[in-house]
Amino acid sequence: MITEHTIIIGAGPCGLAAGIELQRVGITPLIIEKRNVVHSISQYPTYMNFFSTADRLEIGDIPFTSPNDKPSRLEALNYYRMAAQRHKLRIKPYTSITKITKIDNHFILDAVDQYNEPSQYRADHVVISTGYFDHPNLLGIEGEDLPKVSHFFREAHPYAGLNVAIIGGSNSSIDAALELERVGAHVTVIYRRAELSRSVKAWVRPIFETKVEKGSIQLLLQSQVQSISKYHIEVNTSEGVVTLQNDFVLALTGFHPDQPFLTTAGVTIEAEGHPTFNEETMESNVPGIYLAGVVVSRKEDANEIFIESGRYHGNKIAAHLKQKYKLD
Repeated sequence: MITEHTIIIGAGPCGLAAGIELQRVGITPLIIEKRNVVHSISQYPTYMNFFSTADRLEIGDIPFTSPNDKPSRLEALNYYRMAAQRHKLRIKPYTSITKITKIDNHFILDAVDQYNEPSQYRADHVVISTGYFDHPNLLGIEGEDLPKVSHFFREAHPYAGLNVAIIGGSNSSIDAALELERVGAHVTVIYRRAELSRSVKAWVRPIFETKVEKGSIQLLLQSQVQSISKYHIEVNTSEGVVTLQNDFVLALTGFHPDQPFLTTAGVTIEAEGHPTFNEETMESNVPGIYLAGVVVSRKEDANEIFIESGRYHGNKIAAHLKQKYKLD
């Protein structure tokens, strides 16, 4: 069994930021990540640009410079990797924490590596910063498990010339629709509400709406996919059920934090849908377990916490532990 003072679960931007802040108060945490550093960002669309400016994504007082108004996915990958290296963070990648058990005043963490080999860690404190990208919001409809259905969009090229249905009306859906239309895909955007999300970028919305008006992209509002089959989808629209020819479905319906993982560790969930934690210290209802990043958001609204806000959670955790141990 490996013994540590503090273990951080998750090497996303907020987990890295927490690790840096803990080091600054004299605690050298071990960061355990089930995949690679900033895995969620590596899963973003290949040519995506952030909504935030580079300075609002910075961690560890390291400048994030970009020649563009909004940094790209690749620039962010390079930046966070460099930040982790520069601060010499201790990171154990490709290791999944499967269970957290509190025994007296410490925690036992059960883990498996990428070959499913088990191991155990002991820690006095645990910071959970697990993100949400591995937990898409499922539709719960027939055919959702078909190979042609994906909850992720990487790039448009594989879909050129094909019939693609996009479920959702937020930024990710609109960006994907425009990229797909450019490569010659036949795109239908299906959204359950009467109008697109207000979060759609102001400079993108008119471009998308023009494509819809010209018939380059089909938009079905107040509509929901009822079922998915090999070659078709059934859509319940305001004018009745329609059948559309279909090759691929991109269900870009968002993601949610892994709340069952929290509850098995003893963290309770409030009626509003977010885990119980102290906003001043980020400590949960379980003494010694802290939360950082998107994991503190409501299950159905993971987008309420961003990198630009979650990166400061580590400051609060470090300050609390510094006071607790009277560190210089």
